Amino acid sequence: MIEELRIRTADNKVRRVVLDGGTLSLGRAHTNDLCYPEDASLSRQHLLMERGDDSWTATDLGSKNGTMLNGSRLTGKHRIKAGDRLIAGQLTINFVDPDDDSDTNVVFVQGTDPGPAATVMTSLEGLLSGDATGPIRPVTESGEMDSARQFRLPIVRALIRAGRELAGHQPLEELFDTILDQAIQAVKAERGILMTLEGSKLVPRATHGDGFRISTTVRDRVLQNKESLLVRDVGQEEALQRQLSISEQQIHSLMAVPLQTQDEVIGLIYVDSRLFVREFTPDDLNLLTVLANVAAIRIDHERYLLLQAKEQRRTVDLEQAAVIQRSILPLVPPVIDGLDLAGHNAPCRTVGGDYYDFIRYPDGRLACVLGDVAGKGMAAAMLMSNLQARVQMLTEDPPDLASLMGRLDKSISQKCPTNRFITLFMFVLDPVTGEATYCNAGHNPALIVRASGEVTPLEPDGTVLGILPDLGYVEQRESLGPGDLLAIYSDGVTEATNPAEEEFGQTRLTELLLARREDRSMEIVDAVNQAMSEWCLSDVAEDDITLVVVRRSG
Repeated sequence: MIEELRIRTADNKVRRVVLDGGTLSLGRAHTNDLCYPEDASLSRQHLLMERGDDSWTATDLGSKNGTMLNGSRLTGKHRIKAGDRLIAGQLTINFVDPDDDSDTNVVFVQGTDPGPAATVMTSLEGLLSGDATGPIRPVTESGEMDSARQFRLPIVRALIRAGRELAGHQPLEELFDTILDQAIQAVKAERGILMTLEGSKLVPRATHGDGFRISTTVRDRVLQNKESLLVRDVGQEEALQRQLSISEQQIHSLMAVPLQTQDEVIGLIYVDSRLFVREFTPDDLNLLTVLANVAAIRIDHERYLLLQAKEQRRTVDLEQAAVIQRSILPLVPPVIDGLDLAGHNAPCRTVGGDYYDFIRYPDGRLACVLGDVAGKGMAAAMLMSNLQARVQMLTEDPPDLASLMGRLDKSISQKCPTNRFITLFMFVLDPVTGEATYCNAGHNPALIVRASGEVTPLEPDGTVLGILPDLGYVEQRESLGPGDLLAIYSDGVTEATNPAEEEFGQTRLTELLLARREDRSMEIVDAVNQAMSEWCLSDVAEDDITLVVVRRSG
């Protein structure tokens, strides 16, 4: 069972969170359990983590920039295991089970600090700074420091050879093998293993040999302290000598160095050698440290290219999906004597979950439909397309709205995921008489603004679609007189927030509709969009925005 979270911020600070509750919410808003108001790339309510019977799950709450799980976009509710890594905004969230060291080819055994008798320590920072006293510290039995050693010609040649090998274009999995081969050749090691950090867990990527047993102390000093370690003579290190596997394998000398890119450690390289092969030297440690830095930069670059290619493919897919979705929505409203119609849809991402339509019947009546699928992005867009097809199929004949809404509800309940639902408003109008019927399945109350200035909200008369298919719906009656207008909108309009996190709200929308009630429908839509942009101080919305205006001119 996962025991804690480790959250790393953009400035490389780590926050440890013990998982002892039932839920954890994360986002910019102060109402979250984990609040990061300074991270502008987070949504106000970005991510929800919940404890189940035997595991934790993570759900992206329709955030604007999304959440990545182990390099892939998080969709729906996903079960989390130890070692998983989430990226939300500029946060890196690792799920940790401290007792999980389950890899069979490499085992980390409890160890103590390597003693001074035969240990050499260095670091990439020390090597690059040229500090003669700090970076290379071979320790003698008397405890005195030897002077710093200079790189020799064979070392330079080895680095040039490794640079040439790593400069080519190789798939990432092949690159790991190339790096390890170069490391083993450079220091003339007998065995070696390259491991990368995936979340909080070290994962073997390339091995030469088997049965590796590595001290947890060595591992932690490499990963956490960014130190390179050389044990020249295992026989003089009592803690290591007590490990039966090392004795059985006759390991005499070993080194472990970080795969480090600037300040970030992404893994380690471990090599060892038996007595009859050779004993590693401080020069070998220097060489392996620098080589690992070159390799880490190459790995990081290749990972970036893979992520970039994946994002490019995703962008192309989304753009194609957006073209298809735009073709589903009305290109222009129908022209009907006595009515002035306008519709507007703006997804907050490339595709969205809002749907609207105008449906004409043979008897002259007009249906105005607006639906809102919970969530955002591709999943919501797919459900929206499914909703549009079902509405079109069920409204081929002039409908009994209560019956139609019930059939829609049952159909959607059978296919809709448990964490999704749909709100829907449908209004059927006779343009000649102004008589109308409507049904509201959990949607925001549509507003009738009378020519006289009176406002009539059309409140929900039934539950949202996809949750409780047996409750049923009620058809309501209304009318539009000459000069009256009807406004149907999604919650992206009224829930749009300003920098102080105050919502635009139904009251402001109503006041705007009253003030502009004599304007043409498209002018009213433009006025609402302009008012929302000024309210939010941004043209980028956090939710899909859809607005339909019907004005009866008489």
